[in-house]
Amino acid sequence: MSHEPPAVPSLAGPPRPSYKWWVVGMLWFICFFNYADRMAINAVGTVLQSEYHFSDEQLGYIISAFMGVYALSSPFAGQVGDRVRRKSLILGGLVVWSAVTWATGFCRRLVEFVVVRATEGLGETFYFPATMSLISDYHTNRTRSLAMGLHQTSVYAGTIGGTTLAGFLAAYFGQWQIPFKVFGVAGIVLGIVLAIFLREPARNEAERREAAERGSGSPPAPAHADETAEPAAIPLRQFLGELLATPSAVLLILAFFGANSVAFVFLSWMPKYLHDMFHMDLGTAAFSATFYLQVASIVGSILGGALADRARVFFAGGRILSQSLGAVLGIPFIYLSGATMQAVPLLVFLTCFGLAKGIYDANIWASMYDVVHPSRRATMLGLANMIGWFGACVATSATGLATTRFDLTLGQVMSATAAIYAVVAVVLIIAGGVYAPRDIRRAQAS
Repeated sequence: MSHEPPAVPSLAGPPRPSYKWWVVGMLWFICFFNYADRMAINAVGTVLQSEYHFSDEQLGYIISAFMGVYALSSPFAGQVGDRVRRKSLILGGLVVWSAVTWATGFCRRLVEFVVVRATEGLGETFYFPATMSLISDYHTNRTRSLAMGLHQTSVYAGTIGGTTLAGFLAAYFGQWQIPFKVFGVAGIVLGIVLAIFLREPARNEAERREAAERGSGSPPAPAHADETAEPAAIPLRQFLGELLATPSAVLLILAFFGANSVAFVFLSWMPKYLHDMFHMDLGTAAFSATFYLQVASIVGSILGGALADRARVFFAGGRILSQSLGAVLGIPFIYLSGATMQAVPLLVFLTCFGLAKGIYDANIWASMYDVVHPSRRATMLGLANMIGWFGACVATSATGLATTRFDLTLGQVMSATAAIYAVVAVVLIIAGGVYAPRDIRRAQAS
């Protein structure tokens, strides 16, 4: 694949300094649909089981089909994100996955649901590697965690919106297909509108701005598409060799594997759990399963981003240790969420878990970007996404298998995932406290 240079900005003249925050805002809305589209299926799982007689195991296959393809295609998406115009990947992906979401409303058989979910995973996999790389080229170390933390809130808003709106729209119209058609059309319209306003920065622009500020005391003019200082992408084999020589990066990926596994057991199965366990209607179960956890995560993500930016000033591994704080705080509430037999305490525990999860989530990518060269960022995210979403796929499918074949309740499975979060916390403490300072110095020196 040929190396395509960054695009000339779509609007005349260089952007204002405040534009870097407008970029976060525009990407926020795209990411909202990125998650709303993928999460809508969880809200109507009970309806699909009733209408098409799917078992828990079959429903697990439908939900996890997205995750499996998303994971497998992520390394390729990362390599592409380091080579071609990121604006095109982001907006093109939005249009493609929105069209697939719309097509989901016409499915009837198990194989059809699995195919459209898998295709949606392929369409969405290009978004995060390109987006996080683009944000990192607008935001220096002084604002990067906060910018990514603010963007991360769209993940929670999209999860709430996708699950809750899908549940209420399906209940109101009496057709589970309606939310998929609505989300699909809205995403396509958004992609057309943002094509006018979203600009492509030069790669490594933020680092060059920081270097110029240290050298002259004033920032340079924004980089343009014809600059020759842009670092070249490298082959995946070379990247993997560098990765294995960076212990903190390996540990961060392992932590993401565990944390994403736990998160998607809750996100995928909690609406069904509340419906079956506490006899909530479809819309109420979808709302309760997502709103309290995700709103708390929004608060945690903003708090975690600001905390990590501050900690990074005083200690090289500060962002990673901020993540470990979130993991430690989440352990007891994960266990209690599955163990309690009453609805109100469950929602309280979900809220507390959401706050802790947000502190961890805010720094997933910013921490990884600290320990790798800027020209490897999309590739790093792609590989991490593959491993993290493979964990989500396995955990989601295993939950369906456990309740179908081994006579375990969903509550028991959810409580058991607290042990995974404990391992995540230990891994992050080691990564941030032992390996990060050396790995960050190496990344900066290169």
